[in-house]
Amino acid sequence: MKIFIALSAFVNTMLPSYEGTGKATYYGQYWTGRLTASGEKFHPDSLTCAHKTLTFGTILNVTDLRNGKSITVRVNDRLPKGSKTLVDLTYGSAKALGFIEAGVIPVKVVSINRAKQ
Repeated sequence: MKIFIALSAFVNTMLPSYEGTGKATYYGQYWTGRLTASGEKFHPDSLTCAHKTLTFGTILNVTDLRNGKSITVRVNDRLPKGSKTLVDLTYGSAKALGFIEAGVIPVKVVSINRAKQ
């Protein structure tokens, strides 16, 4: 068991970090209670997001490039493959970043950890 834990920790440090810039949007309260792609129920006040490819459970730091505000979120849902949005945040995350009225903002997204696949 100790070898497995040590190997897991080593492999997690070997996973490449993720960094990207693009547009962020947010999901409205309409989706409350529905299942996300990861199987969790959507809650608009949770600090979670949807991304096209990152593994569920990956922790991201999202920075609003307009005002410099940042928030930490966890990937638990998927964006459609054809989406031009980098990340789709919950209503609570969008509120914390201050872009409810704007609807779409430029962001920088950096992984804090990469969840194992």
